[in-house]
Amino acid sequence: MLVSRRSLLKAAAAAPALSLPEILRAQSQTTLRFIPVIDLTFIDPIYSTAQVSRNHGFMVYDTLYGMNSALEVSPQMASGHVVSNDERQWDLTLREGLLWHDGERVLARDCVASIRRWAARDGFGAELMAATDQLSAPDDRTIRFRLSRPFPLLPAALGKAAIQAPFMMPERLASQDPFKPLAEVVGSGPFRFVADQRVQGARNVYARFDRYLPRQDGKPDWTAGPKIVHYDRVVWTTMPDAATGVAALQTREQDWQETTPHDLLPVLKRTGGITTRILDPRGYTCMLRVNHLQPPFDNPAIRRALLGAIDQSAFMTAVAGDDPAHQSSPIGFFAPGTPMASDVGLNVFRGPRDMAKVKADLKAAGYNGEKVVLLVPPIPLHKSRSATSQPTCCSRPA
Repeated sequence: MLVSRRSLLKAAAAAPALSLPEILRAQSQTTLRFIPVIDLTFIDPIYSTAQVSRNHGFMVYDTLYGMNSALEVSPQMASGHVVSNDERQWDLTLREGLLWHDGERVLARDCVASIRRWAARDGFGAELMAATDQLSAPDDRTIRFRLSRPFPLLPAALGKAAIQAPFMMPERLASQDPFKPLAEVVGSGPFRFVADQRVQGARNVYARFDRYLPRQDGKPDWTAGPKIVHYDRVVWTTMPDAATGVAALQTREQDWQETTPHDLLPVLKRTGGITTRILDPRGYTCMLRVNHLQPPFDNPAIRRALLGAIDQSAFMTAVAGDDPAHQSSPIGFFAPGTPMASDVGLNVFRGPRDMAKVKADLKAAGYNGEKVVLLVPPIPLHKSRSATSQPTCCSRPA
């Protein structure tokens, strides 16, 4: 489905965000075998808008701030910040001892270049830079924002976990064109990307970064708190489809499938020793967007009339089944369970659908039977499901 904030319909099917794995097998096991939803086509998470690239990014890179499951932001690479000059200057201080995977020190100028590259691709970052008169590194550990106006969401921008996340990278990489994908991966996160073991379309390998220094305070929660590494290696294996991944779990060839289609959940639940969980009850937001620039939907009255025909719960039942844990509706512009959640204007989606009234309203609005085309992304079904109907993470313990 086309994803855009300017959407006519938003309805949610419960699905996971990437979470640091628990110890899924015995302590003596040093490799975690993981099945991502789709192949990691792009290894540059700033260039790519794919969630698999974002997840890869959190394996390899780190961010100045982290976000927990309550959507609260706290320092991560930063030790803290000082706000002054009527909230128009922010001085962020890097933690001591941070290193890139090539052994070089993480410097403030690396982060300045990284912020600029990220902001060129991200809407939140663009808003931050629009409020920034000057972004500089007055010394090796200080990142300074001089703002034209207060921007209290600065930590939230630099700690967002969604695409594109503001990953920090060395200046020599971050200074490159943000609209061209990087071919080299050097981060400061808990794992190194083992490039010479990558098999495009099949496998990606990560090795523990022995010199990574996790935070000493807080608790691990999403991208916030100490990032504790339990495995020496993590191997991502791309499967041709979700059913093959399920079979690999059943035969103990793999340990963790990132997401599983709803129709395959009963198969896993009948298999002993496999745990299925919803890692993020907020889920993914599924959207139907009309082209308001073209007839007939350039007519606001027709768009309003159409709302009465939409049954969000029916859409989600078709996608995710009738388990209340796997769907949430009605929802609108702001997703439920978020700081800006609102149900204002959602009464149009409540109650029985009256198709006779919808037809009358469409006619009164001027609809004359013009052709309507529903666009579907030209990708395999198992890939499209990753955006709408894969609710659970599945893993096998020892």
